Amino acid sequence: MPRTPRAMNPVQPATHTPKSEALAAPRDTLTITDNRTGKQYEIPITNGAIRALDLRQIKVDPREFGMMSYDPAFNNTASCISHVTYIDGDVGILRYRGYPIEELAEKSTYLETAYLLLFAELPNATQLKDWIWHITHHTFIHESIKKFLDGFHYDAHPMGMLISTIAALSTFYPDAKDIFNKDSRLKQTWRLIGKMPTLAGFAYRHSLGMPFVYPDNELSYPGNFLNMLFRTTELKYHPNPTLERALDVLFILHADHEQNCSANAMRCVGSSHVDPYSATAAATAALYGPLHGGANEEVLAMLMEIGSVQKVPDFIKRVKAGEQRLMGFGHRVYKNYDPRARLIKRIAYEVFELMGKNPLLEIALECERIALEDDYFVKRKLYPNVDFYTGLIYQSMGFPMTMFPVLFAIPRTSGWIAQWEEMLLDPEQKIARPRQIYAGQDTRSYVPIEQRA
Repeated sequence: MPRTPRAMNPVQPATHTPKSEALAAPRDTLTITDNRTGKQYEIPITNGAIRALDLRQIKVDPREFGMMSYDPAFNNTASCISHVTYIDGDVGILRYRGYPIEELAEKSTYLETAYLLLFAELPNATQLKDWIWHITHHTFIHESIKKFLDGFHYDAHPMGMLISTIAALSTFYPDAKDIFNKDSRLKQTWRLIGKMPTLAGFAYRHSLGMPFVYPDNELSYPGNFLNMLFRTTELKYHPNPTLERALDVLFILHADHEQNCSANAMRCVGSSHVDPYSATAAATAALYGPLHGGANEEVLAMLMEIGSVQKVPDFIKRVKAGEQRLMGFGHRVYKNYDPRARLIKRIAYEVFELMGKNPLLEIALECERIALEDDYFVKRKLYPNVDFYTGLIYQSMGFPMTMFPVLFAIPRTSGWIAQWEEMLLDPEQKIARPRQIYAGQDTRSYVPIEQRA
């Protein structure tokens, strides 16, 4: 049976309990014996977790700092209590605010899903209409942003341009610094979600040396984005319904994914109480990395390196020997088939039917077939993840690989803002400041340069 998330109650601090009482009826506590001193400590367990600060009481000498946990890359440390996204990686579950990703991908739209992430409930008809209106009427950007973009070299990476222009928005909207003003936060939310496709579209056109295309407020959110990317001489751009819906579903699937690298960056930078544009620029920069937003680009590079279906078995053999990596397989969280990957595979065929089959598809399918049947990958729980097919879809739609992380950043904006606002309003959150275990030199005296060896 899938695990059901427990109620998100604050994790309670430790209480000192007499040793004799520790032998009473079972309760939600953890008893720790420090073998250095023989002392015993009882620490409360809430939501399956203990407070790291409760470990501070464990010490040999009262003058010591106290016990800490060492957890590089947060492999087993919860930095927050969240109500936004639930993942059970063992059985392949992803839910936004309790709604299964499969239902949202089938029945919802990206903007409706964004509303859900931000306001915790699906909108009624009036709320959705009002929400779409505000997003749509915040798609235009200041003309000076165009001048800013013109300053980039012709071959500048679109993601680099996107990060810079998002950060620049903070200088255009000084009211964004009023982060504890609910109305101001809502206005910045409209602006960020509305302007991200425009900034992305303009960055793409700049990289091609083509004139910018302004937003068309009569089109849908994904339709307008396609318009700003691909419109040439048409008086009125009409997006293909299949591509428009495919992009909308891809946006839904990428809207949020719990405490990943970029969401953590959004929360961490946002914890300094900086404006949301600066925090979003930081999150976008985190997404720029090949281990995060650039993973689907790595998949395409791998498939092109393999070259043909006949060469797949030899490539898999080299993967098992540790000579190569099978990109697009395995996930930090999912130890089952990524639920997004199943949905994207279906979308891929709809796009290929319209645009023609991507020549790399057969290589991808053969890699997937062998990996899902081979004990080496099955035992290691290496299943296709969301990145395995997205690159193939984007390439078939006409996007260059440099645009892949940009296409990730647009929908993730709503998730970032939801995570940022939740962090901001959480009374337990403070400015992020991890501890370290110092392993450097002890106290040393300064030696004049002429006396140094």
